Amino acid sequence: GAGQSAVQLTFSGFVVTYGCLQLLYGPLSDRVGRKKVLMTGLTLAFAGSVLAALAPGLTGLTAARVLQGAGCAAGMVVGRAMVQDLFSGPERTRVMAYVGMCMGLCPPAATILGGQLHVRLGWQANFVLMAVLAAGLWVAAWRGLPAHQPHTTVQPHWLRAMGAAYARLAREPAFLLYVSILSMTAATFYSFLAGAPIVLGSYGVGPDRVGFYIMFIPLSYIVGSFIASRLSHRVPDATMAQSGHTCTVTGVALMLGLGLAGVNSPLAFALPLILLGIGHGLLMPSTLGGTVGVIPALAGAAAAVAGLMQQLMGATGGYLV
Repeated sequence: GAGQSAVQLTFSGFVVTYGCLQLLYGPLSDRVGRKKVLMTGLTLAFAGSVLAALAPGLTGLTAARVLQGAGCAAGMVVGRAMVQDLFSGPERTRVMAYVGMCMGLCPPAATILGGQLHVRLGWQANFVLMAVLAAGLWVAAWRGLPAHQPHTTVQPHWLRAMGAAYARLAREPAFLLYVSILSMTAATFYSFLAGAPIVLGSYGVGPDRVGFYIMFIPLSYIVGSFIASRLSHRVPDATMAQSGHTCTVTGVALMLGLGLAGVNSPLAFALPLILLGIGHGLLMPSTLGGTVGVIPALAGAAAAVAGLMQQLMGATGGYLV
């Protein structure tokens, strides 16, 4: 019986802690180790999911979502940083491509699965599933991940160390450029997500069919990531990234050209963006790898900045639309 704006706070609360806590988890994982930080985050995510499933009202649900976001933030940072720890060169790009394939698959799969659980078992079922996933990932991390040894032997105060890490990264032009690419890529996709329902609605596409057109980008992103994984040992990262940029710009230009030419249909709007999805799939693995590889000892801090900027610029793109 709550209003839409009040319900929206449950999502906003999650996103705020999910984005901001990455700035803490990144340098902390560089200092105390990836595995400890990840398992702590998964514990918080599990607790937040259980509390959300048991929430008696909207205030409790919002608080639980805030806690859940605080825990889930560790996964984004530590996952990317550990790729830097465990892989190098073309192999790192290949593994980042596999990460991209999974990230492309998750949004459409989660939307479909979450909707079915909501209708058949109630909204609490989604949080029960997330609690089970968090518990399973905690066990997998405990049993399967190697212990990460921090790069530094001298341990200054954690707050001073965190500030020094971010200041060091800010002095690296290559890191700033990598983060710019990542954040603007996210802004492109979020702008599409914000504008697509409006445009498709004007073409007579109802809410029950909008998702099928929106899925063009995530699915083609998976294809692009798969291509990147196959080419990582044969094509230099810079060449692959440039190819991804070219595909992305071509897709946007083709969509714009069709619109200006008066070809107004759902497929004319969505089909050109297959090139955008493929382009992002080619671009992201090498860019992500470069972001955490500029200063390997600060891979956690680098992943944190990249994750936060993707969230902020994505939100900005959606808001501007």
